[in-house]
Amino acid sequence: MRTKQHRNTKMGRLIVPAITISFLAYFAVHAQSGRFGLESKSVLTQELAAAEERYAKLVEEREGLERRVQLLHDGTLERDMIDERARRLLGFTAPDEITILR
Repeated sequence: MRTKQHRNTKMGRLIVPAITISFLAYFAVHAQSGRFGLESKSVLTQELAAAEERYAKLVEEREGLERRVQLLHDGTLERDMIDERARRLLGFTAPDEITILR
């Protein structure tokens, strides 16, 4: 019966560490300069600040609209508000009012 014996070469011992180092280098480069890497953190921080600002404006606008809608519920109709809306939609003015066109 024959047996095959392989001699351990220096290159054979370096294959696994070389592959491991290449994978680690790949992930290290992408962790530094990838889309969500350390370098893009400042860009993402600026985008987050802009989005939070837009969100705050939308929340403020929504609260204003909710206040106006609340005035129309529960029998608390404001006579002035109804009058203002009707005049704006229909384009009417009272005889004693001054109209300023923009």
